[in-house]
Amino acid sequence: MSDLLDVTDPRREERLWRRPLDVGLRDGYLRRLGWTTPPEPTLDTLIALHQAQTALVPYEVVWIALGEERTVEPLDAVRYIVAGRGGYCYHLNGALACLLDWLGFDVHWRVGGVQGPQVDGPVGANANHLTIEVHGLPSEDSPSGTWLVDTGMGDALHAPLPLSEGDYSQAPMDFTLRPSDVVPGGWRFDHDKWARCPGMDFAPYEATVEDFTAKHHEQSTSPESGFVRVAALCRRDGDSATTLRGLRLVHHGVDSGFERDIASEAEYFATLADVFHLPLSDVDKSRKQALYSKVVADHEQFLKSQ
Repeated sequence: MSDLLDVTDPRREERLWRRPLDVGLRDGYLRRLGWTTPPEPTLDTLIALHQAQTALVPYEVVWIALGEERTVEPLDAVRYIVAGRGGYCYHLNGALACLLDWLGFDVHWRVGGVQGPQVDGPVGANANHLTIEVHGLPSEDSPSGTWLVDTGMGDALHAPLPLSEGDYSQAPMDFTLRPSDVVPGGWRFDHDKWARCPGMDFAPYEATVEDFTAKHHEQSTSPESGFVRVAALCRRDGDSATTLRGLRLVHHGVDSGFERDIASEAEYFATLADVFHLPLSDVDKSRKQALYSKVVADHEQFLKSQ
């Protein structure tokens, strides 16, 4: 278990990440997801919001390649999305948790740990990932009413999963949920064999902003961080997952797929806008040119390493 988790800390029984309702941010967020009025906090709404976010708000670390600094403050995360950007797990799940809470859902932050592609086994709840649970929505699939909600793994869930042990399919991928082998009382999400990252473990205790601050700084600034080395994006819809790592575009669909390299600056920014809904309309020409030069240099370094 992560040293960050002191399960005797009374904070673990409180949702200290919660923020007061900001109607303007709520409505701006909903507009980006396709709603004109706040929906009721039902299971159908939860599923629809999750699906809309994975399809319309990209998992992306282009902001790191642009030299921008970000926080893991939930309201900041909402602002990034309302402004037309995406983010990685702390931003996507942090913002979505905030929106769901404002809409009346029973939402809980959890400390997670994603097992990277170069790691032999689970890393435990080491805070390299924020995931969320939503409670109080019983259904035939989830008699307990508890759901794993995670838009922050990029190429994984398109919709929530019942927080119950079993095998699940969300085309074109298959997942497993089971008790964690390394986090007492926690859960393990096993990703599809197609994915780069094998899975994620998370703890069953309430998390706070402070749990993620140090790991966020490391992941967004360290030269050893994969998020710093490669400008990556992911988009997930109902029957496919699409990723862009550097200049390499990969599409994994139910009936087809492809892998190819982006060939020009114009194609790169068109792909960001058209495929990943990231037009970077707030970034000027000189910063875009610097971004593309960095992406090309990083990609050439990647090719040499292969």
